[in-house]
Amino acid sequence: MANASGSVAAPRPDSDPNEGFRVVQRTIMRASQELDVRALYMGAVTSMASSADASSGQSGADRSKSERASSASELAPSADTGMIGYGRVDENDHTIAEKGRRITFGTYFNAFPASYWRRWTEHRSVRLVLRARGEGALIVYRSTARGQVLRADSIPLDSDQAITVTRDLTLDPFIDGGWYWFDLEAGDGEAVLESAEWLIETDRQQPGRVSIGITTFNRPDFCSDQLVALSQDPSTLEILDDVFVVDQGNQKVVDTENYATAKAVLGDRLHVIDQPNLGGSGGFSRAMYESVQRGTSDYVLLLDDDVVCELEGIKRAIAFADLTRRPTIVGGHMFSLYDRTVMHAYGEALSKWTWFWGPAPQTKHSHDWARRPLRSTPWLHRRIDVDYTGWWMSLIPTSVIREIGLSMPMFIKWDDAEFGLRAGQAGFPTVTMPGSAVWHVPWTEKDDTLDWQAYFHERNRLVSALLHSPYDHGGRLVVESLTNHAKRLVSMQYGTGDIIMQALEDVLDGPERMHRDMAERLPHLRSTVKQYDDARTNPDLELFPQPRMKKPPRKGKGIPNPTSMPGKLMLAATGLVRQVRAPREMSSDFPEGIVPHVDQKWFRLAHYDSAIVSTADGTSAAWYRRDRKQFMEQMRRSTALHARLYNEWPELSERYKEALTSLTSPEVWKASFEGTDG
Repeated sequence: MANASGSVAAPRPDSDPNEGFRVVQRTIMRASQELDVRALYMGAVTSMASSADASSGQSGADRSKSERASSASELAPSADTGMIGYGRVDENDHTIAEKGRRITFGTYFNAFPASYWRRWTEHRSVRLVLRARGEGALIVYRSTARGQVLRADSIPLDSDQAITVTRDLTLDPFIDGGWYWFDLEAGDGEAVLESAEWLIETDRQQPGRVSIGITTFNRPDFCSDQLVALSQDPSTLEILDDVFVVDQGNQKVVDTENYATAKAVLGDRLHVIDQPNLGGSGGFSRAMYESVQRGTSDYVLLLDDDVVCELEGIKRAIAFADLTRRPTIVGGHMFSLYDRTVMHAYGEALSKWTWFWGPAPQTKHSHDWARRPLRSTPWLHRRIDVDYTGWWMSLIPTSVIREIGLSMPMFIKWDDAEFGLRAGQAGFPTVTMPGSAVWHVPWTEKDDTLDWQAYFHERNRLVSALLHSPYDHGGRLVVESLTNHAKRLVSMQYGTGDIIMQALEDVLDGPERMHRDMAERLPHLRSTVKQYDDARTNPDLELFPQPRMKKPPRKGKGIPNPTSMPGKLMLAATGLVRQVRAPREMSSDFPEGIVPHVDQKWFRLAHYDSAIVSTADGTSAAWYRRDRKQFMEQMRRSTALHARLYNEWPELSERYKEALTSLTSPEVWKASFEGTDG
């Protein structure tokens, strides 16, 4: 039992002081840690208290006189990733703070997300167990939802031999947000942290069992590397039932050199399933199906094939899911594989009125944890609730799958969002859990709203809204869809425009075709879009004619690139007028300019009659040409289709809702896996 100061009375020699407690988060310290991600795990503390207090939103008036006095020498975390001159991690994976220096564990992977445990579980305290030696102190902090930082405890160190220190910490003040973390501070000599664990008192001591599902399409080396990483982590193997690799490509995982290495360890637990290309929804549904059919796993963990996973996060997600009040989907965050301390989004949410996804409210996109660490970023201290979690890393209880079915047959796009919404409506929440994450190729390297993928964005956005929108006629979605299509047309993206209209026609045709289209629609979409100039790319700008115009730009200014909203609106208005005029002379034979992908905004492209436009990944470019006849014809069809969608929305919504159980059922999916009509 804890005494008044929070320390633990000396136990009997034959007793375990942590009996009845379960480790839910281990502090990660690795000598082999790559330096460009070190800031996600620990950091040197370099600046004085005033900067920390200001950045955390904590004013002197908010703190007691004794607090201010005791923390006058406190330090704030550095934005740098290095710890040279401050500390290091030795070959035993122990963290050493050098004389007079401080190391903080108030980081993404090592701070304890107290508010999530407070909100989603019944537990009201957490135990911190530290093992340390040397001279100095361990200082425990907590934060509020406003980002205010409060000292919770200070533990002196003065021992050459490692001592174990235990603190029981309340979770009561964390209803809206907040974290716990600790710093290691050295005095006149070095201070060493050997281990640190966060424990919860619970009767459920055994962790749930998990099967892992990886969908892959022609990324064999990336996928096999991930299998090797899984096979080399003993603590993951202890809770692992099966790994299902659903291989839908023609470059096979089993043919890679590393596959044999993983297979030698995983043995009969590794299953590679070859099936037709049914997209992400088909691959992940297969993993769900196989896990549920075997009946041994409590969870199925969905992972993209092109991610690098922090394996400790898998154990954390399972520990959290084991102890939530009700079955809960637990997702991980996504960091950039190229700029590895930058997070894609802190939470995923849907705007119900416009029916479009984006970062959750009160969060910021592409946050860099190295430049803006936890303590100095107030909004990171709020608990963020989400509508769904991306399937780059998503832990789904098998009981939820049995209750609501598998994915919708969407091929790609919106399948994870629709599943999360469906689960939520059935009473199963989704939590994106700090401390569980993967590194993934960032979306900035892609533009999947163009080309054939635009079909799945459009169709699946509409289908998910027909199933789940709380508004009559889908709120503003029909208008948003029509506006988006018009933007494509004024941008001379006629191939994408054609694909969008095919998506509209298929949605209006009804839900019965979705399983069939999952297997058959893609070849038709590819061939359709390649008929248009905007989809025909070349890898070298020299393969296109040099830009020429009969008349030079007016006053030599060219087409502006406005940053203000009035400027954008003015440019858009004049660009719309351009669409009903005949293209300028020479524009069909020579491009009028070269437009980098970063500048290919619709209100700028609307002023060109032809242009070379590069792709998002920077590997190629296409020659866009204005076609007034194509613009008028597609706008006429689009207006008619959107009017029909609006008018038929109530009836169409009922049809999709009635078909939902069948579309997501294991029996119908089994027929699709086997290549037959469901």
